[in-house]
Amino acid sequence: MKHLLNLLAAVSLLIWGTHLVRTGILSVFGANLRQLIAHSVSSRFTAVLSGIGVTAVVQSSTATALIVSSFVGQGLVGLPAALAVMLGADVGTSVMAVVFSMDLSWLSPLLIFVGVVLFTARKGTAVGRVGRVLIGLGLMLLALRLITESTTVLTQSPTVRTLLSALTSDLLLEIFTGGVLAIVAYSSLATVLLTAALAGSGGIPADVALGLVLGANLGSGVLAVLTTMKADVQTRQVPLGNLFFKTIGVVIMAPLTGLWLQHVRPYVPETAALVVLFHLAFNLVVGIVCIGLTGTVARTVQRLLPSEKSQAAGTRPQHLDPSALATPSLAISCAAREALHQADVVESMLLGLHKVIQTDNLQLAEDLRKLDDEVDGLYSAIKYYMTKISREALDEREGRRWADIISFTINMEQIGDIIERVLIDIEDKKIKKGRQFSEAGMEEINELHARLIDNLRLAMSVFLNGSVRDAQKLLEEKARFRDLEHAYSATHLARLSDNTVQSIETSSLHIDLISELKRINSLLCSVAYPILESAGALAPSRLRTLNDQA
Repeated sequence: MKHLLNLLAAVSLLIWGTHLVRTGILSVFGANLRQLIAHSVSSRFTAVLSGIGVTAVVQSSTATALIVSSFVGQGLVGLPAALAVMLGADVGTSVMAVVFSMDLSWLSPLLIFVGVVLFTARKGTAVGRVGRVLIGLGLMLLALRLITESTTVLTQSPTVRTLLSALTSDLLLEIFTGGVLAIVAYSSLATVLLTAALAGSGGIPADVALGLVLGANLGSGVLAVLTTMKADVQTRQVPLGNLFFKTIGVVIMAPLTGLWLQHVRPYVPETAALVVLFHLAFNLVVGIVCIGLTGTVARTVQRLLPSEKSQAAGTRPQHLDPSALATPSLAISCAAREALHQADVVESMLLGLHKVIQTDNLQLAEDLRKLDDEVDGLYSAIKYYMTKISREALDEREGRRWADIISFTINMEQIGDIIERVLIDIEDKKIKKGRQFSEAGMEEINELHARLIDNLRLAMSVFLNGSVRDAQKLLEEKARFRDLEHAYSATHLARLSDNTVQSIETSSLHIDLISELKRINSLLCSVAYPILESAGALAPSRLRTLNDQA
């Protein structure tokens, strides 16, 4: 029992070390890795190379699948190119399996020591996260040595030998077992390394180990599909296409396991090396065979999972991918995209508000007020999603982005509430009483509304790109809008003095309307303050231009 517990503890340590390395790498280099993928999909060859490189660093083809899937969901990468990246990702993780199968146990104490020093000395910084990666690497190497030692003792037990012999009865059982292990471990790399260690110590026969390796590859494909089950259709297409590739690989390689043992074993006497090289050969064969099938598989996947038709703005959250929460920097990007979706709904409300003012359409007014519930729902979903992002895993820049997203969504929610109140006032004070704004008053409202739409779109651009120049322009527009509101209030009072009947009837509504439009504009322009403050372009009391700084 003691030796079994030691084995289970070693396996857990291997899984945990893999997790530390994966999350640490993504935390430190996640944004750079995403940029590398995004800029290297111009051809299938470069896409495959980027997949190899990224996955060799991250040590998880599942993590690469989530990154690439998010790109497809954003429309930044085509599905065939994303599938080519995944072919490279699978080769990358098999290369790392070969590296870790070597006797690197002497590195384990050094990596753990250096990693702990860095992590404790600079916790919460990029250096501390690098230390976390080193700890994970050291734990993986230590776990592999412990697995070898534990299995050597366990395999001497007749009971254990009887249990392990059951796997030799059926290749399908071996594939199924390997798949389950990969899903439970959340890593095909950990499963392959475990299998190689067991085979190398005599715990399982070599032919059983090859069956488990086939299952581990298939299981990693199933894992990515399961992880993205709740994501949007475009995001789910990549893991499904990659699962097709892995299935093709299993069909090709399963009958060849005997030939592999017969022809390769004489040149590779160590069983552990034989197993990890088979894993590498599996993914190389899949890459070579399937690189020309990316377009065909992409079309098949798109038929099975057709893209959703573009929906009206007021819909459920579209970009809050739960699987991205394991990578805080990626989750931040998902939340930012959903915040822009919320702003799109607000834009629909603002455009509809103008139509209601012009046409007195009560049904449209009612529909627009329902959209405010959608804005509120998106705000709640984004807020809840953001609370699940680990703040400790965010660097200073990402921490500011986290706060900016929260602030932006709060402002959008408040704008939705303001529009709803304005619609109620228009229904009660204008439509139901059959009143109209004067021609001059309507021109003023049209001017303010047009500026408001332009400023909303500029605010969305500033939120997305963080441009200091656009942020300055947005605050300049805030001042112009305030001046217009004061001027139009004065001209309205002048019309009242002239006893303009329409102005008198709609006076209260007119003043309230332009005041509410000013409030909305102020909320929109507030997105500029964090950008200008971080750039040093914001004085304590007013905007300072970059030229003044120079």
